[in-house]
Parts: sequence; structure tokens; C-alpha cells
Amino acid sequence: MPQITIMVNGHPYAVACDPGQEQHLRDLARIIESKMTGFAQQALRAGEARLLVLAALVLADELHEANEALRRAGTEAARANGDDPALAAGIEKLARRIETVAERLETAHI
Repeated sequence: MPQITIMVNGHPYAVACDPGQEQHLRDLARIIESKMTGFAQQALRAGEARLLVLAALVLADELHEANEALRRAGTEAARANGDDPALAAGIEKLARRIETVAERLETAHI
């Protein structure tokens, strides 16, 4: 299992990941870094733990909203198209992808 070092808030973290997922994990770290930077600019005296919690809450909220939008789109599409198999398969594939991202975020070895 490959191990890479990511930087979050100026600190290096060694993280294990599945083979081939190194760049994806770096991209996720950049998203977290971006969220933390935004909060740090708004609250100059916020501690690192608080910034991480805020970043995690915002990312969890974005994931929740994406899941809800996907669920609503699937329901509407099923009603509008009378259970179109190709559309249902596409929605199911997207749902699996979102769930995979959520699992990786939950099990990240940070």
C-alpha cells in the first residue's frame, strides 16, 4: 500500500492509500487546505483544530447536499421517464462514486 505525504495547514501528514490513488488523495488534501485557508482568513485567531473541524463540517455538508440532490434527481427521473434503465444505471453509478468518496474521507489515515 503506497504511502504519501500531504500538507495541510503547513503540516506534513503521512497517509496510506490504495495503489493509483495518490494523486486523488493529494487533490483531496488541497480541498481541505483551501477550506482551512478560507476560514483562517475569516477568523485570524482560530486554532488549527477548530479550522479542521470547520473544514470537515463544510465538506460533510457539501457531500450531504450532493447525495440529496442525487436522490431527488433519481426520483424525478424515474417519475419522468418511467424507469429508464440507462438513466437508472447512470444514477446508480454516480451514487456509488459519491459513496466511495465518502468512505475514503471517513477512513482516511490522517
